[in-house]
Amino acid sequence: MWTLDDVRHPQWRAQQHATLLFVVRDGQVLLIHKKRGLGAGKINGPGGRLESGETPREAAIREINEELCVDPVGVREVGELSFQFVDGLSIYVNVFKADDCVGEAAETDEAVPYWTPVDQIPYEQMWADDAHWVPLMLAETPFRGYFLFDDEVMVDYVIDKGAASVRLGRG
Repeated sequence: MWTLDDVRHPQWRAQQHATLLFVVRDGQVLLIHKKRGLGAGKINGPGGRLESGETPREAAIREINEELCVDPVGVREVGELSFQFVDGLSIYVNVFKADDCVGEAAETDEAVPYWTPVDQIPYEQMWADDAHWVPLMLAETPFRGYFLFDDEVMVDYVIDKGAASVRLGRG
């Protein structure tokens, strides 16, 4: 059985490397209604897996372009997430924020765009971890989150902010 200590161990390695990219402008954030894959039916940020030879930043930009037909502006990395699922799936995610985007967000086979005010983010329709780190991303507070999930239920988590590591709670 996996534990949160396993995820935080220096030898832990993710099976998949992915990205998330949030465009924030004029007090609103661009989210998606995910149509397929892990988290289908949930609201999330655009993103996906790295392709061979891509940097995380390149993958984040490619993914938002593929999912929503926009090009982000002012992209910067703000955090990292490590996910371990008790069934064995493990994912490492680089989290990016952008100041704007060029083009009008459009629905694709993967996602439906969803702009929402940052103070009205529908956390109840998102993965449980999002409520703990999205506010840090919005504030551009560097973070690293470690999460243990049993299917879609968050079992435990820790978020490191800067140099401090604080056990913030259990799912």
